[in-house]
Amino acid sequence: MLFSSRLTSLALTIAVVIGAPLAQAAGAAPAAAPAANAPANAANIKAPLPLDELRTFAEVMDRIKAAYVEPVDDKTLLENAIKGMLSNLDPHSAYLGPEDFQELQESTSGEFGGLGIEVGVEDGFVKVVSPIDDTPASKAGIEAGDLIVKINGTPTQGQTMQEAVDKMRGKLGEKITLTLVRDGGTPFDVTLARATIQVKSVKAQMLEPGYGYIRITQFQVKTGEEVGKALAKLRKDNGKKMSGLILDLRNNPGGVLQAAVEVADHFLTKGLIVYTKGRIANSELRFSADPADASEGVPLVVLINGGSASASEIVAGALQDQKRGILMGTDTFGKGSVQTVLPLANDRALKITTALYYTPNGRSIQAQGINPDIEVKRAKLTAEADGDNYKEADLLGHLGNGNGGADKPTTKAKAGKARPQDDDYQMNQALSLLKGLSVTRGN
Repeated sequence: MLFSSRLTSLALTIAVVIGAPLAQAAGAAPAAAPAANAPANAANIKAPLPLDELRTFAEVMDRIKAAYVEPVDDKTLLENAIKGMLSNLDPHSAYLGPEDFQELQESTSGEFGGLGIEVGVEDGFVKVVSPIDDTPASKAGIEAGDLIVKINGTPTQGQTMQEAVDKMRGKLGEKITLTLVRDGGTPFDVTLARATIQVKSVKAQMLEPGYGYIRITQFQVKTGEEVGKALAKLRKDNGKKMSGLILDLRNNPGGVLQAAVEVADHFLTKGLIVYTKGRIANSELRFSADPADASEGVPLVVLINGGSASASEIVAGALQDQKRGILMGTDTFGKGSVQTVLPLANDRALKITTALYYTPNGRSIQAQGINPDIEVKRAKLTAEADGDNYKEADLLGHLGNGNGGADKPTTKAKAGKARPQDDDYQMNQALSLLKGLSVTRGN
């Protein structure tokens, strides 16, 4: 069974674990191999401090403080030294200052204090891409396409998108004034109060009768729950069990390990989902599927590409090894390591690699990635205009149908509503495959 209590001990980043027991274990020095006749606790003896290296470190610090062209305080030097220690381990280990730590917590929880606006940059101005429903921005009447020319009186022209976002996020309840320009008109001010913004990581819809689509943008704490709700809604919208489902993990950078386990478990009824192996006991974890099947065994195609990483690869690898779905697209990113976030004093943290994860069949994805079952590269779909074709039923004096059926002459196709699969070649191919499976299985 999967329990929500795991979320407190398995949080925060691309397969991240947080917890006091693990933090203590990770903080211990590497254990030395005990001699054959040594006492049982000899392996727990800490290695002696490298005094020569520590003296060199202190000497370098003194030389920098004394000789560098500008004064440098101890705090700056020590923080830079810590950053250097972490950055030279591997690309995913890092020292997180207060802002970085807070941003990591927000991105994995899906909640932050803000206005509820998705923004981009156009011609040097910050542009509203879309207001999020039921947020201060949508309630204040902010519309897609509005240009944000000032934030609290400060012009945004020349600012990066991240700088503008940082200014709009902040303390809950605090008011902020945006100066907007709509359709080239006169600038006007809108004052809003920051509120808790919940960003959903799951989007779902019916592509055609019988065929559903679920897109996961990243794995947040609530992603597993959101996928469960999405499956229930698709069943309700379809009115009966679906004939096929597309799970889109393309360009999904990963996220919370527990969320990946929960998502995979919605499609599996037994067997291993993922396991991790590291040097410390708490880093060795195994996750197995619950017998419940939220997907009702619906035929499944999983879309992956080079932007599918970490938690996305956990889900894809589990579904592939368990023969539950067909992977389509291109090779994944290949991030198969587990990062542990260890909170420090003063709102800081260490993000350090502590383990590798393995698919049910024992595959390590690290630096290799997952190969799709069917390779389909990106391509542009171009619809061709119908020619002046004629059918038998169009011919004057044609014979009637032998079974008494109605004639079916040529008809001009009406322009239909644009569908996601019309402009997405990989999705189109996935849908075609599901339809083929439905035909051969007699559904």
